[in-house]
Amino acid sequence: MRYGYFGPEGTFTQAALLAWRPAEGAEHVPFPTVDAALRGVQSGAVDSAMVPIENSIEGGVPATIDALNALRLVIVGEVLVPITFVLVAPPGTSLTDIRTIGTHSHAWAQVRGWAAEHLPGATYVPALSTAAGPQALEAALAAGEPPPYDAAVCAPVAAGSLEVLAEDIGDNKTAVTRFVLVARPGWLPKPTGFDKTTLVLYQHSDRAGGLLELLEQFATRGINLTRLESRPTGAAMGSYCFSIDLEGHLRDERVADALLGLRRTAADVRFLGSYPRADLRAATVESAASDAAFADAREWLRSLG
Repeated sequence: MRYGYFGPEGTFTQAALLAWRPAEGAEHVPFPTVDAALRGVQSGAVDSAMVPIENSIEGGVPATIDALNALRLVIVGEVLVPITFVLVAPPGTSLTDIRTIGTHSHAWAQVRGWAAEHLPGATYVPALSTAAGPQALEAALAAGEPPPYDAAVCAPVAAGSLEVLAEDIGDNKTAVTRFVLVARPGWLPKPTGFDKTTLVLYQHSDRAGGLLELLEQFATRGINLTRLESRPTGAAMGSYCFSIDLEGHLRDERVADALLGLRRTAADVRFLGSYPRADLRAATVESAASDAAFADAREWLRSLG
């Protein structure tokens, strides 16, 4: 097995892959971007890939949500990783020396309050990942070249030979990022009783009540949504699809019935996987939405004629 991940080494995504506990002896392949990792899955270069999809502070990761939809891949598992950041710099650097800070955009969003308080004059410089920031500093030091920025924000494990100037600098101490393991279609994990399903829904037209009509397919079957985001389709200004996570598995009667209803009412329904929840939280299912209730209703209908 070959597992890809949004790299390089030392990213939170690699930590998520290690937490997944892939098969012993499996190869771990870093990719420079989320899109590259997912295209590696599509092409068969790797069997699956771990990528970030949602953060408790910034919300969904558009690059992952859009690429999953475009490439028609499926989610087969998820991992939750608590996020802790440190500020690192070349040895001998003090806080008063820092004018520029390099890190990934999602990381900067989670430390900008700390930076505004402790380094009000510092400027943010985008990096491809949290691990790429310190790696660029170390590469510049090794080559004797001017660094691209004075300091970097990264995971503690990515500090390398750099000096840690400040620890636990996140603005929210309970920040968590959700990562998903993505594979090619055909891999459907078995129901566990604590599952999620991910869909993308398209409307026939932008009209009053259109989204409500789609959401009613879930409400009338007692299905709770855990994430709902609109994403541009690219067809025209104002044209959106809806990326959704819901409680339940494709094999659950209520979920299957909802998909049948959506198939009739939506312009397109894209199934992006059913998989176990990382928090092992079981869905609250009312008696009228249980598998037994759906089976009883079908049996009653058959008895009528």
